[in-house]
Amino acid sequence: MKNHPMFRSLATAFRYTLVACALWFACPITLVNAQEPAPAGQTAPAKKAPHKKTMWDTIKQGGIVMVPIGIMSVFTIYLVIDIYLRTANKKLVPDEELEKARQLFMAGDYVNAYQVMKATPCAFNNCVKYGLSFVGKGKDQTEEALLVEVGRENNRLQNRINYLSVIGVCAPMVGLVGTVVGMMGAFAALGESGAGDTSKLSEHIGEVLVATASGLFIAIPAFMFFYILRNRLTAQMHWLEDEVTSIFRNMPYDHFHGLEIGEEVTYAALPNWIEADPSLAQ
Repeated sequence: MKNHPMFRSLATAFRYTLVACALWFACPITLVNAQEPAPAGQTAPAKKAPHKKTMWDTIKQGGIVMVPIGIMSVFTIYLVIDIYLRTANKKLVPDEELEKARQLFMAGDYVNAYQVMKATPCAFNNCVKYGLSFVGKGKDQTEEALLVEVGRENNRLQNRINYLSVIGVCAPMVGLVGTVVGMMGAFAALGESGAGDTSKLSEHIGEVLVATASGLFIAIPAFMFFYILRNRLTAQMHWLEDEVTSIFRNMPYDHFHGLEIGEEVTYAALPNWIEADPSLAQ
């Protein structure tokens, strides 16, 4: 199981996600407190050292809505890394698998080619395996089956990319919820202590700003990577289709008529009334 290509891809994406999140949350933010100039004849007070505020301190200031926003941020990083790895050339069409298919097809060993493609699942092998199961039906059905399988592989990856669009829509809405909650707290603090006590008021305003900025900060990259990865996937699917169709270009379909290559179970049989009256089969 650990040697399965999909397991290795998930493990690699997860490791990159953990590293990126650790670097992000540990990033310090330096806040410099401005001081008013000292009056004439008085000694200026000693300057305070800049207050370093970590990213974690800023996140805590955003309130409870930072929990779902944080989950969406981690999920965004994971999706970007995972989809980028899955759409790489070596993942879709590994060089060794392409060479195996070419050698087996040139040798005419199509049954063994089916078994080899089945043993190592990847986008290219899945398409070749599915196409081989239709060669007995003729050229038209085989080429149609190849396009169907390429579309299936495209949909499988496109569904993952669509999650980035969902995050891009939902993140600002969650930030807006934090904005509303923070403003409610700010007006409540203003009503209790008046305009003289600005500490509680500034705390709630800070919560408003952090929640709003965090939602937008997650949504903008999510939408950017959604379109980047979608275009990357489209280009890679065209390349996958070219590689698969080139393998089947000179297939001797006439010699496969009526043959079944593969292990797919067929559920269609002759109508039961023909079995009851054999004369109808004439």
